[in-house]
Amino acid sequence: MKRKSVLVTGCLALLLFSVPALPEEEVFKARADLPPLLQFKDGSEVKTVAGLERRKGEIAALLKRYFIGSFPDEVPALLSAKVLDERRAEDGSLRRRVRLTFDTPKKASFEVRVWVPKGEGPFPILLTQPRYYQLRWAEMALERGYIACLYPGVDSHHREKDFPRYESVWQDFRREYPEATWSEISTKAWLAGRSLDYLLAPASGYRFAPGKVGIIGFSRYGKQSLIAAAFDERITSVVARSPGSPGSCPYRFTSRNTCAEAPQDFPSEWFLPSLRGYTGREHELPIDAHGWYALIAPRRCLIHTAHNDGSEPTFAVERAYLEGRSVYSLLGQPGNLRILYRPGQHGPVTEEQRRRNLDWFDLSFARGSAKQEDFPEELIHHFDWEAWKQGAAGKALEKRFTPAEAVDDADRRERIRWLLGEPPASLVGEKRADFLSPEESGMMSHDRWRAGGTSRTPIRFGAGVRGNLYFKTKNDKPAPAVIWLHPYSYHSGYNEGYGVQGTTVYHRLAAAGYVVLAYDQCGFGLRLLEGRDFYKKAAHWSRLGRMVADVSAAVDFLIDGKGAAQGVLPKIAPGKVYVLGFSVGGMAGLYATALDKRIAGVASFGGFTPMRSDTSSATGGLQRLWQWHALAPRLGLFDGAEATIPFDYHDVLSLVAPRPCLVYAARRDRDLDSRAVGECLERAKKAWKAHDAPGALQYHSPDDIGRFQQAQHELFLRWLRAQE
Repeated sequence: MKRKSVLVTGCLALLLFSVPALPEEEVFKARADLPPLLQFKDGSEVKTVAGLERRKGEIAALLKRYFIGSFPDEVPALLSAKVLDERRAEDGSLRRRVRLTFDTPKKASFEVRVWVPKGEGPFPILLTQPRYYQLRWAEMALERGYIACLYPGVDSHHREKDFPRYESVWQDFRREYPEATWSEISTKAWLAGRSLDYLLAPASGYRFAPGKVGIIGFSRYGKQSLIAAAFDERITSVVARSPGSPGSCPYRFTSRNTCAEAPQDFPSEWFLPSLRGYTGREHELPIDAHGWYALIAPRRCLIHTAHNDGSEPTFAVERAYLEGRSVYSLLGQPGNLRILYRPGQHGPVTEEQRRRNLDWFDLSFARGSAKQEDFPEELIHHFDWEAWKQGAAGKALEKRFTPAEAVDDADRRERIRWLLGEPPASLVGEKRADFLSPEESGMMSHDRWRAGGTSRTPIRFGAGVRGNLYFKTKNDKPAPAVIWLHPYSYHSGYNEGYGVQGTTVYHRLAAAGYVVLAYDQCGFGLRLLEGRDFYKKAAHWSRLGRMVADVSAAVDFLIDGKGAAQGVLPKIAPGKVYVLGFSVGGMAGLYATALDKRIAGVASFGGFTPMRSDTSSATGGLQRLWQWHALAPRLGLFDGAEATIPFDYHDVLSLVAPRPCLVYAARRDRDLDSRAVGECLERAKKAWKAHDAPGALQYHSPDDIGRFQQAQHELFLRWLRAQE
């Protein structure tokens, strides 16, 4: 690309890949899994470094088109760098305020702060945005002998009184280049590059270490840092702490069915407004958040995330990481991309965590005592199905049922129990305090949208399962109970997270006079690590089996009082225990109700697609259950032979009959096939007709995306009231 040059000479230009213009309408086959980074748009495989460079061009173009918009055609030359203020600090460092003016149509300018350590150098450089909780990174980097640069990347939703106008500079440059379609975050990422134009120019006089430039940011600033590194090769190492969607997290795995961020949730002009149109159809995006890794590779990149970070489910982080790792491996540098886990949630940032972040830069720049071994590959959701198969006797598990279809209810139960596996002789939960603490409930936002007039009592039941009981405070009459089973919300468990309208479902139901038992299912929320270690302790069982067993234990608590409570318990109406589930919770709820006759009825929202026909790449097929989420490993024995699975959901539903059952499958739910669900319901109707209760099975299939928000809450509430 052509570049003007006045003050800056010899600097690398912002990396803008040169690719042919994309057609108006991108042809892309919807897929639940991430588009492979090592596969060209035409479907051919990337096998060489040269081929990867061409693929990077495709990815860069896709990210610009769907996420961040286009940059200016030319990078403006730096016209002047005026030192506004300069002082020597007590630690001997030099602290500068510098006004940079560029050769734009109206000669736009902005201020940076540059802190230079005492000594001769050369020094590595660390860029960050001067948000108050990030300044400590700059201070610690300075102490370690880094040049720290605070550039105007502050979000327009934030203000920093000591850094006036740092939040609005991006708007100045947007006005300078009206032909560019860039978004707020990509504009500020571009400003990081313009700061480097100054820092790396010989005329600046800084004694910098060539090739040793890092950038770090938290949350929205983590997104910004990834984008800056992706499009400027001069940045050789990046740390993104909890960058969320679409930073470390692909929208495919952080949308409505996970109670996490959907494309419509990003504020203002962070990304292209057109991206919001993919809410509910995220699987149609021809690129996703993993694309940043392809552009950064083989440079070093660390994602620093938390077990219960509300902005980025660990499952989503790892799916992107695994695909990004394929690019790093092709380039012979698999260790240059890592995830660093921490306990807790999105914040706060601790001193120890800051130290670990800076250790990554030290490792990147071969300085200090940091070693590669300090950053081992740690995966929470990795499930080696082949190893499990060998350990569980493999094909011997593929039990043949004759005839192929179940002949009666007893046969159906046997087939279902075979899939769920054999539980160990005794169930053991994680070693934790008996009850959820106020700190844990606060961290998981269990009271964030609390409805007035409701109470919460921490409870314990089953094999170490902890949860909460929600109910109307002033209600002495026995009330029906609802067991709430959450979706694939690895980060927040039963809390609904993003996209809640007014209140969470357990508060909404409690305010309406119902008792709600809510808890994190195995491998989710505060039980996240229980899922990681599950098959080490129960290889012949399944996580789905444990989830079903926990529902029965919850029923034991509600009906027979088997468990304990940390407060007052409401009265439960006899014979009125219902199950409500969304997504995977809807699946577990159906299985639990089929096997436990004490449950009065069940509502399953987006809970299933018939297994024998679930082979579409758009839904991810059954691989989601036996591989990705490791819920039912025995299903993997039927991969490619789904028609031979011993039972299907019409069998599960038949065992629910004649009890009330609500099935909800939105026609635009990308995680299921609503037509196949409808056909399944037609087969299942026979069971209710046989009991002369055809109206007890209800099916709703609206023209909507997959979600569980106010409209769905109210539908369930109407259904529940009809059972009284």
